Amino acid sequence: MRDQPSMPDQSSMADQSSMADQPSMADKPSVPVYFVSDSTGISAESMGNALLLQFPSIPFERHRVPFLRTLEEAEKVLAMLDAAADGPAPPIVFLTAVDEAVRAVLLRTRATVVDFVSGPLAQLEAQLGVSGDHAPARLHGVGDMGRYNRRMQAVEFTIEHDDGQSVRALEKADVILIAPSRCGKTPTSMYLALLHGLFVANYPLVDEDFEDGRLPGAIAELSDRCFGLETSAQRLSEVRGERRANSRYASLEQTRWELEGARRLYRRYAIDSIDSSATSVEEMSTRILQSLATRRPRS
Repeated sequence: MRDQPSMPDQSSMADQSSMADQPSMADKPSVPVYFVSDSTGISAESMGNALLLQFPSIPFERHRVPFLRTLEEAEKVLAMLDAAADGPAPPIVFLTAVDEAVRAVLLRTRATVVDFVSGPLAQLEAQLGVSGDHAPARLHGVGDMGRYNRRMQAVEFTIEHDDGQSVRALEKADVILIAPSRCGKTPTSMYLALLHGLFVANYPLVDEDFEDGRLPGAIAELSDRCFGLETSAQRLSEVRGERRANSRYASLEQTRWELEGARRLYRRYAIDSIDSSATSVEEMSTRILQSLATRRPRS
């Protein structure tokens, strides 16, 4: 049975924190935003949110409407969007639907629609001289089995090599993230594996490494594949305090000492690094990819 389109889950998708944190905006109604797609909706949400971030003073209430495949389903969503258009704040729709008939129905709405497909797809078809397949589920589906299998293998590798749990076949890693504990190694590793198909290992730096001034033995010969993460001592202390409050592990003195030791290692081994304290996982991953692209191919 194929996936059914789902109506938006307001409890999980609503972005309510912006209203709570800014009393001066209490009199502003949240703008309803719908990410509508005939596939997962991930692309619509990613691109739509990139645009919404340009308006930090506006509160948005986000909804995802994925797997929209039939005209009947499109008509139901059209009715929902037009009903929302009668509300206190006009809704915005970010649309990634490649089926022309489904898209035509949705474009009849009175809501503002940002169509990520029709214009760019027509431009590509004119440039390439051929018509696209107009088939949904290409990017986040399993149509390209080679690419999909590579990503799944990368995820398995990354899970096995999380936080130094395994050093088996470590030489297969495309990149090894290193940092003191709780600097963001795991989420960054998983993002790189799942979205980019990279085989990522991450390895913690501990007191002994800082005292010796050397990389751990398991990765000492793989420094050319290492990438370092940093953060601020205050931020690291706060994060660790959530797990082990009032401990030496979470103390500001300890986090400052560990981060200074990590930076010395990065300098000694000429390892690129990035500060994760004010950088998103997406931004860190892009920086890591840029760093990998400038390195010489391994023999």
